[in-house]
Amino acid sequence: QVQLMESGGGSMQAGLDLRLSCAVSGTTYSNLCMGWFRQAPGKEREAVARVAIDNGAVYYDDSVKGRFTAYRDFIEKTLDLQMNNLKPEDSSMYYCAAGPIGGSWSACISEGFEYIYWGQGTQVTVSS
Repeated sequence: QVQLMESGGGSMQAGLDLRLSCAVSGTTYSNLCMGWFRQAPGKEREAVARVAIDNGAVYYDDSVKGRFTAYRDFIEKTLDLQMNNLKPEDSSMYYCAAGPIGGSWSACISEGFEYIYWGQGTQVTVSS
């Protein structure tokens, strides 16, 4: 079955960098739409980055644009999230999600795309 496994979370001071990784198994990596989401206690889940794996099209939320970058690895079948200049407001549980592309790459990175596979999450805590 399809599995997503996040790694790389931790606790750190503001201004530092951190890299999360999501390993994919059980499906064809290049056929996926993938995303990184985060959810803090008492807040709604929000999309941080959405990626069309095949052509690399990507959407970033305004709150992370210029600081976060998503990287694809077709050999390791991972989607990494490089997070630079972390801020306390980036503190959250981060989740990796995926779903078969099924349509256009633009639909893949749109808000309406429905992800059907989710990882268990990795915690990121940033102190000021």
